[in-house]
Amino acid sequence: NAFTLTTVDENSFPNTRVLLLKEVSDEGFIFFTNYNSHKGVEMEVNPKVALNFFWPSLERQVRVQGVVEKVLEAVSDAYFQSRPYKSRVGAWASEQSSTLESRASLEERYLQFSKKYPEHVPRPPYWGGYLVKPQKIEFWQGRSSRLHDRFSFVFSEGKWTSNRLAP
Repeated sequence: NAFTLTTVDENSFPNTRVLLLKEVSDEGFIFFTNYNSHKGVEMEVNPKVALNFFWPSLERQVRVQGVVEKVLEAVSDAYFQSRPYKSRVGAWASEQSSTLESRASLEERYLQFSKKYPEHVPRPPYWGGYLVKPQKIEFWQGRSSRLHDRFSFVFSEGKWTSNRLAP
């Protein structure tokens, strides 16, 4: 379920990081994160993203281009409550992507929030899910002599069309 997410910053520089996919539906791909993180801010400005799933031992790759939108708050709430207690407290403790004074300051914030929320940890308002609605999906299967199989599916005018691509 690991994938790379690529976003673009305000200077048009791409940023890529590895995340965990939590759901695939008919609508698209769902993941969760801090809305105030670098990726959250970048997706707010430019909702066009790319996902890449790669399985080197299988010589397979799936590339996705799509448009991202936040999921319903109820979906974010339900997923947040399914997470382990320490992960829920950690979402409050970490001001993701901000500069830390020290590791000790992060641990102190964690301790403060674990005391504030000894049992029930509500979802922070700045944390939740995103749905990537795919516009293009490419499947790649490695083959000998670099004669790989590539298939592209493009969503346009309410339907998917497919093409075989040269390796």
